[in-house]
Amino acid sequence: MKAMLVDENKNLIWSEVADPVIKEDEVLVKIHAAALNRADLLQRQGKYPSPEGCPPWMGLEISGEIVKLGERVTKWKLGDKVCALLGGGGYAEYVSVKEDMLMPIPKGLSMVEAAALPEAYATSYLNLFIEGHLESGQTAFIPAGASGLASVAIPMAKAFGARVITSVLSDEIAEKISPLGADVIINSAKEDVATILKAEEEKGRPVNVSMDCLSGETLGKSLPYMAKGGYWIVISTLAGTDTNVQLRPLLTKGLHLVGSMLRNRTPEFKAHILSELVSKVWPKIESGEIRPSIYKTFPIEKAADAHAVLERGENVGKVVLTL
Repeated sequence: MKAMLVDENKNLIWSEVADPVIKEDEVLVKIHAAALNRADLLQRQGKYPSPEGCPPWMGLEISGEIVKLGERVTKWKLGDKVCALLGGGGYAEYVSVKEDMLMPIPKGLSMVEAAALPEAYATSYLNLFIEGHLESGQTAFIPAGASGLASVAIPMAKAFGARVITSVLSDEIAEKISPLGADVIINSAKEDVATILKAEEEKGRPVNVSMDCLSGETLGKSLPYMAKGGYWIVISTLAGTDTNVQLRPLLTKGLHLVGSMLRNRTPEFKAHILSELVSKVWPKIESGEIRPSIYKTFPIEKAADAHAVLERGENVGKVVLTL
């Protein structure tokens, strides 16, 4: 089969590799589409390698069709259309997947839309509802509103009854993401995020949960204006690794500052998250309350062009490779 390898100059090369060999509890999936994540860019740079036992090439979420079953597989049958959460290996024609890392494609979704579900939806569900304990009627702060992840997390939080605040870098981007349904969109190029969150607290609408991929200076400035018992979940540090945290509000409000990564969770815990997605989130997708936001698709041979879209930060929604 073919897979997308990275050469010594960080170029992406569509190359012949050995076919996957499935284990007793795995299936072989013929890949139809693979969605991009920022982790793919890091892996291409050599900074985020696949976990042990996973293929070395990129790709954390895919959709496709089951073409072979391991001897102990009981949940699936040949021909099932599925999407899957991977440790790596999605930029390829085929991939072997443990049966509990697969999910059925929600009714009414295309293969391209389904490929955008596993990583982004699992990450959003994990950090909003498991780590963040978000409840209906509460407020979530989800910065970087134009990111592929926010395009999932904002509608998901809204569908479960939360109020959502997000941030973007321009009024133009704010207009583009308005269909996602955020209640407050902060233009951080001309508005101070912490000042806005302070004003929200004074109006009786403090942030209960933040799913923060930016971090940096804004984190420390904003933390004091959270609701009592609030959860600030750090999932990445795109705006910087350093911040100044005031400990007094952390203490008096009983705040929780939590670091969270989906990739380093146990397979059993990931399977639990996927099960929760199918039972609690898939019905909202099928009813139209939540819908994957696809910015652009590229044939997998043009993966470098797709990476460039993420590198420039131009996408509003997910970028997907097709085979």
